[in-house]
Amino acid sequence: MPFELGLTVAWGLLGSPEHTWFVCEQVKRRINKSLSDLDGTEAYIHDGTIEGVFRELCNAFVRTERQPSVDTMRAIYRDLRKSFKGVLQQAGATDPFSARVFQDLSVVASASADQHI
Repeated sequence: MPFELGLTVAWGLLGSPEHTWFVCEQVKRRINKSLSDLDGTEAYIHDGTIEGVFRELCNAFVRTERQPSVDTMRAIYRDLRKSFKGVLQQAGATDPFSARVFQDLSVVASASADQHI
């Protein structure tokens, strides 16, 4: 992911002034070892748990219009988990890393968010 992160940072610095980027990491201070160029960047440490990811997303997106709580994100996550196998089956896919599956899961997540937020 260092390459993709580099593209994201460059886009934020050079391409689009309204572009915001965040760095999420499982282990505190590990980013300093793996990506020393980002030393000084505040990484959101999620501890490798779903709850940790939700907690840090709340911290990262504090300035957005829609600010879901951890409980709301948990509800959306449950809806995604319920739909996951059906979405894979309908797309004829075995993993979520195809454009069609990602798009379908985005639709499910958006509908769930509209319902819960």
